[in-house]
Amino acid sequence: IVAYMNARLKKERKKIDKIDQQIFKLIKRRTIVVKKMLALKKYKHEIVDHKRNNQILLKLKRKSIQNKIDPRITKRIWKSMIYSYIDFQRRNFKKR
Repeated sequence: IVAYMNARLKKERKKIDKIDQQIFKLIKRRTIVVKKMLALKKYKHEIVDHKRNNQILLKLKRKSIQNKIDPRITKRIWKSMIYSYIDFQRRNFKKR
């Protein structure tokens, strides 16, 4: 029974690894877009758009519930991503 459970667990972990590779590629694509957006911003205060961030999180909550995903999981992931990219933009913002 233990060997069978380990084999199944290993199989599921391989699925997670494949999904993680897809997520990694999407993060790379997202970073490219964020860099382009950053180049369009003239002032540092343009980096954070609180109203947009709140709208994103509200839509995400609704979509999570509709898709039977725990909204706390998606909210944490998105908030982490949003604030990671805000930090990235602040570190890479060039004063003109």
